[in-house]
Amino acid sequence: MRLRDKVIIITGSTTGIGKAIAVRCVAEGARVLIHGLEEDWGKSVIKELGKDKARLHIEDISQEGAPGRLVDLAVQSFGKLDAVVNNAAIVSSSNIHTTDKAFLQRILEVNIIAPFELIKAALPHLEKQRGCILNIGSVNAWSGEPNLFAYSISKGALMTMTRNLGDTLHRENMVRVNQINPGWVLTETEMQRKKEHGLAENWYEDLPSVYAPAGRILWPSEIAAAAVYWLADESGPISGQVVDLEQHPFIGRNPPKDPSTIKISK
Repeated sequence: MRLRDKVIIITGSTTGIGKAIAVRCVAEGARVLIHGLEEDWGKSVIKELGKDKARLHIEDISQEGAPGRLVDLAVQSFGKLDAVVNNAAIVSSSNIHTTDKAFLQRILEVNIIAPFELIKAALPHLEKQRGCILNIGSVNAWSGEPNLFAYSISKGALMTMTRNLGDTLHRENMVRVNQINPGWVLTETEMQRKKEHGLAENWYEDLPSVYAPAGRILWPSEIAAAAVYWLADESGPISGQVVDLEQHPFIGRNPPKDPSTIKISK
């Protein structure tokens, strides 16, 4: 098992990519702290993983003191902390015309400030274990999408933080910091978002090749498989790296101005 006896906090893990990472981590021998906003979904994840392998914390990660409470629960439950996965994020459509100061601040609070605060809260424990941090970004960090303006800004900031801390924390604290940037992933929330945009129930079964040359988009389990490498000791001393997980070069593509206008057969 590649993560035997490791203790890992995974934010935003009651569903989607975070849940897939948690499931894979436990399968690789880790114990995990599940976090999110959906208590029913969280309890379902705990039942699937087992109470001896997982604990649940339901709270908005941007609330004052929430990062510290996550760290405290992990250490109290399992005796140590080896890794943090910053996965929780708000994915909300916006452009420069629909984004106001309050909306942008809310996106930044959850998507970049909360990960920063969790890293600070976890650092003393991670230093003891020579542990690691894995930030879950997005290919949107590089160039964004017309209708994911605020979200893309936040992921660009996360990528810069990863590069910076990947150098400084590795030198000062022997804590590695890396990031993976998923492309288009078929999560439960993504399926719902596209249906709300007016697409058919099975929209993901027939996608234009510009978005999915392989004929499909990524699965959460494929992102989880990549995450294990960065959480495991086998990634060695590597730090400050950002890896795109997408099936085509993102920059240089010419998608329509609004992704919700994709023509998909019903």
